[in-house]
Amino acid sequence: MITVDGERVATPGARWTIALHKPRGVVSTLEDPEGRATVAGLLGRGLPRLYPIGRLDLNTSGLLLLTNDGALAAGLLHPRREVDRIYQAKVRGALSEEALKRLRRGVRLEDGKTAPARVKITERLPTKTWLELTVREGRSHLVRRMCDAVGHPVEKLIRVRVGPIGLGDMAPGAWREVGRRDLALLRTAAGLSGGSPSAAGGRASPRGARGKPPRGRRPRPASRSRGEARTRDSAGGAPKSPDRRRPPKPRRP
Repeated sequence: MITVDGERVATPGARWTIALHKPRGVVSTLEDPEGRATVAGLLGRGLPRLYPIGRLDLNTSGLLLLTNDGALAAGLLHPRREVDRIYQAKVRGALSEEALKRLRRGVRLEDGKTAPARVKITERLPTKTWLELTVREGRSHLVRRMCDAVGHPVEKLIRVRVGPIGLGDMAPGAWREVGRRDLALLRTAAGLSGGSPSAAGGRASPRGARGKPPRGRRPRPASRSRGEARTRDSAGGAPKSPDRRRPPKPRRP
């Protein structure tokens, strides 16, 4: 980590991934033609240009990941990876068992039926209900549209987890670097293999870091028993198999 006058400065070519608590009223873009506040304005100086992995709508708060690692972003957003996205939603009314079943089975929307979701009630209020919903699709406004479809519009929505990364106790507007261990889990969720880049340096770990031999070196062969040993001829040629001829018969006296 390099700092100048107390500000962190990214080294050229480094790959960064950060977790941000996006507040309500902030758009998940780097620039906005309407002049609204953007997530780029929440980041300090010295960071490279980072791009949101997916989006949260204007009135949804919570966890937003940003990175300059294109392969990581593409992997996490690919539908085949089915990365969990967990939301807490306050909806109108008291959900019936039938409404819960519809959410869990999948709801028919204008762009197709949703995949089954995990849904549980976390709190019941006189006229509202708090839900925790886990979805594995990245469709626009998905949770809001699902709840609208079963007759319980969303009044407040917070994303608390993306794959292995949780929001934790970050305050709205705050951000943190994704550490090496969490980044490795995130890369696994994205279907990426090989060394995991560090949060700040972005360099892959050596090939031999996990017990595999580094490139260009080969492990020594295990020692063989005498019966399995091979010998070379006196000229140093190719190895020969041990002599398997029968021993000579003893001469008669």
